[in-house]
Amino acid sequence: MPSFWQSMTMLTVIGEGLVDVVQRASGIEAHVGGSPLNVAVGLARLDHPVQFIGRYGRDAYGDAVAAHLRASSVMVPMGPDDLPTSVATALIDDDGAATYTFDLTWELPGIADRLAFMLQGTTLLHTGSIATMLAPGATDVLAAVEYAHPRATISFDPNCRPSIITDVDYARRHTEKFVTLADVVKASDEDLAWLYPDMDVLDAARRWLSLGGTEGPAMVVVTRGADGPWGVCHAGEAKVPAPRVEVADTVGAGDSFMAALLSGLVDRGLDGAQNRKDLRELPAEGLAELLAHAARAAAVTVSRPGANPPTRAELEAVLGE
Repeated sequence: MPSFWQSMTMLTVIGEGLVDVVQRASGIEAHVGGSPLNVAVGLARLDHPVQFIGRYGRDAYGDAVAAHLRASSVMVPMGPDDLPTSVATALIDDDGAATYTFDLTWELPGIADRLAFMLQGTTLLHTGSIATMLAPGATDVLAAVEYAHPRATISFDPNCRPSIITDVDYARRHTEKFVTLADVVKASDEDLAWLYPDMDVLDAARRWLSLGGTEGPAMVVVTRGADGPWGVCHAGEAKVPAPRVEVADTVGAGDSFMAALLSGLVDRGLDGAQNRKDLRELPAEGLAELLAHAARAAAVTVSRPGANPPTRAELEAVLGE
């Protein structure tokens, strides 16, 4: 397996970073989070060189964001700004499921002039969630994806937040823009049910696979909680069971899944636009292996509080059990 220092690839994640203030019956805790930030941390803990392009403020929460990224060796080409750090309040119910409310600022001033420098050498660009929907920053994120597409694998997770983006038609249009540009798409069954209420969830995923024609997605993966992940690629479909685990909470589970899915692709040398053909020709058996790998990472995360993805050593220990 590649080590952090031996890998010749650079992975870039662009999107929101924030602080999750978690409220549960036992008390209140604060964890650094944000779906794209969690994916960046997950990739770094799986020994991939990764940079996070996002924003955070010059405040105590911003200091926590910066420290969290440094602790996982995530590179940060953009420093803090003078706006407040975004906050998500998560209410955890008795089953460990999280319900969110948000206080957000999302913009990336000046990024357009720095894209060529910041994305130099990037072989995979991941984005998603609030960053791809919320103005004014969403426009900059789409521009970054369009800039990177000729050279890099693009991955996308809509991670829909109906409490923030309430207009489902708007959300659907924006989601489909990114799906069309993406090579790898991951969504939850809840995402798809909200975006396409009159369509079967898996049929909606199959439809996404057809967007963009020969330049569209190579695979679309759907996480389904205890039912286990399912995916479709051009060679067929695959599903695997969810590992059995005692759930602490589900915060960050989908992001750990996403990071491990992308890690599996990178480990197989499938990142980079030059490998797009090989990625599109991935057999269904290969997709199943990726799903199982990603599901194990998510299982580690749900077994402990907060968005705390596994290291490569922890994941390999699970494989060895």
